Amino acid sequence: MASILGIREGKMTRLHTLIRNNGRQAVLELDYDRRVVDAAAGYLATEDVEVGFLFSGWAYTPLPHRRLKDDETWTVRTDHASVVVQPGLFVPEQGEPIPVGVPYGSRARLILLYLQTQAIKNQSREIELGHNLTNWMRKMNIPKGGKSYTDVREQADRIARCRLTFQFRQGSFSGLLNQHILDQAVFVGDPNSPATHFAESVKLSEGYYEQLKKHPLPVEDAAIRQISNNSMAIDLYIWLAYRLHALSQATQITWKSLHVQFGSGYGRLDNFKLRFKESMALALAVYPDADVRDGPVGIVLNPSRPPVSSKTRTVSIER
Repeated sequence: MASILGIREGKMTRLHTLIRNNGRQAVLELDYDRRVVDAAAGYLATEDVEVGFLFSGWAYTPLPHRRLKDDETWTVRTDHASVVVQPGLFVPEQGEPIPVGVPYGSRARLILLYLQTQAIKNQSREIELGHNLTNWMRKMNIPKGGKSYTDVREQADRIARCRLTFQFRQGSFSGLLNQHILDQAVFVGDPNSPATHFAESVKLSEGYYEQLKKHPLPVEDAAIRQISNNSMAIDLYIWLAYRLHALSQATQITWKSLHVQFGSGYGRLDNFKLRFKESMALALAVYPDADVRDGPVGIVLNPSRPPVSSKTRTVSIER
């Protein structure tokens, strides 16, 4: 995968047409990354038009991709925004409180998407987890049972307990959102074991819910499902969904800026570039209208249609 430009202007543009005309199996015999072909073919084959929603602030300030120390705070600073995520505490019946760590990885992103989507569609801060979340995770290609189910429960617990500080900047103005994602949760399991003590129903905090309603970002469930195991690909898809349709002209983003926003945890820029290009290829595979090209010092974003039309978005909320 030498470049994003080669994928977008040549191979990626042709990829969707080839799959439509010849089918996935025929395209796999050509010079394409199998993961990208599978993601594009799965996206094109689905008839699912369901729309998900999340707070647009996540487009600039993603969660960590990997597990941090349980007592470690996560911080991302970009030119437009910053986020600080503080780990919450588990309080056993006896002994000192235990930090549970900040949410991370693809599972945490999918759970957050589920919570916010349910809140927007039902126009309610109260959300049931348990069976409903399990069914939705299965829809997102996350199998029930075993380690996957344990991971989902752990990330839901981390989300229930963590605290956020979002700060946004535009010119001389700035805004602050400082609160928990949730202000209420009903837990089940062993009250003395954070590994088996998990949220069954939750309630979004009022402040977070109000910001979500003011600044919802619509995404396609079908797209997220095809990249559900790649946290950076999810972040890039969300970022493109937020940025591309609002552009009026081609906009260059440097590798330095991309590294700051998406590459925390990657010390070497060359290692980050490789992972970024692989993840961007997956994001573009499920966002065919996205126009992203190589630039002299990074990538170039061009005005593109949003992945979800305003009509589809309205219908999804009204259902």
